[in-house]
Amino acid sequence: AWVAENYGESDDVHTVEELKALYQKMLYNTNLQNAIMDDLLANSTFKELPKEDIVVSLNASLFEWVIENLCKNAVDAMGGGQGTITLHVEETETKAILDVTDTGKGIRKKDIGNVFRPGFTTKKRGWGLGLSLAKRIVEEYHHGRIYVRSSEVGKGTTFRIELRK
Repeated sequence: AWVAENYGESDDVHTVEELKALYQKMLYNTNLQNAIMDDLLANSTFKELPKEDIVVSLNASLFEWVIENLCKNAVDAMGGGQGTITLHVEETETKAILDVTDTGKGIRKKDIGNVFRPGFTTKKRGWGLGLSLAKRIVEEYHHGRIYVRSSEVGKGTTFRIELRK
């Protein structure tokens, strides 16, 4: 039940295996060259995933878009494919946690507070709306939290999503 037909409905989603499938689907749906996609798939990791699925109530189509946006931003930050994207999923008693980490160029400290602001971008192309929309989807629609967990210029960035179970 990863993709919901109706944007207004929330489904119970089993995030671990479906997240892997979504990530691979996202890479193959981008306009990247095949060699770059193959390199990203070979270098992408799913670390410390729980043995059991984590079930959360969310709108699968909207959440899929959030993950796709974070991964596409990661690809851009890595210069089109040279690097690694790591997806880390864990749970506590009350929430599911997803970290999306890349080995890209990182975010300058002075920009971290602005990355979710509509219109803010450091890219030559784009409107600066992706992360602001991702924040609205996670926080307003799903009552979760999304933030920059860590970033270091020249080393990479980790975005964290926390969703209530």
